[in-house]
Amino acid sequence: MRIYVCVKQVPDTSGKVAVNPDGTLNRGSMSTIINPDDMIAIEQALKIKDELGCQVTAITMGPPQAEKMLREILAMGADDAVLISSREFGGSDTFATSQIIAAGITHLGISDEDIIFCGRQAIDGDTAQVGPQIAEKLNIPQVTYAATIKKEDNKLAIKRMLEDGYMMVEVKTPCLITCVKEDNILPRYMTINGIMECYSKPLTVLNFEALKDEPLIDIDTIGLKGSPTNIFKSFTPPQKGVGIMLEGDSKETVAELTSKLEKLHVI
Repeated sequence: MRIYVCVKQVPDTSGKVAVNPDGTLNRGSMSTIINPDDMIAIEQALKIKDELGCQVTAITMGPPQAEKMLREILAMGADDAVLISSREFGGSDTFATSQIIAAGITHLGISDEDIIFCGRQAIDGDTAQVGPQIAEKLNIPQVTYAATIKKEDNKLAIKRMLEDGYMMVEVKTPCLITCVKEDNILPRYMTINGIMECYSKPLTVLNFEALKDEPLIDIDTIGLKGSPTNIFKSFTPPQKGVGIMLEGDSKETVAELTSKLEKLHVI
């Protein structure tokens, strides 16, 4: 049994976001982090590994710098990692990205017992599209918004989070699951032994040459030119102004605050 965890290196939104002239993010000039929702998917995969002893493979599509992120995940406990990286893949939208990642997983092989985990969505796009699109391209079932996951023989018992409650779902493997944060699930830290061992664990790089013969790869439907989504404009929103601090007696400050809100037509 093998668990693939799809992860993404995203810009650290606490810093300045740089945009290229074509509207895409200039990822090389920004500090990056592991997408927070993907950290939950990593933890869910590692929990199943702790219980069943399966293989956990972290997989991402991105620039060569994404190797650092993958090494961090290996230090957390993943067994191996795969970096899909090539100039031909640059600028891909969600449709093209899911196509490339699905081709990568097909190239690596997926068996009847395997599971693919993804985060709910990435903080740099918030589309929540890549995971479900990977499942569609691989023609396997999917369950989104999974809060808790338990493996039972050749199926998973999943508590799925809804806006007004939960839904219990059973799904057979192979399948794809997108994960959301539950209160009792927190990503684990890297360990000292993990950090020492992470550079001796396998990290495979798949480029266009390695995947070009896969049925899902078509040079006309990948990369920026092959993506059906067109970015009209990307920009960094202006910073908010400095807030106003009201000091003094509570009755006076409440009256002053009420007056200011009335002038702004808030109340």
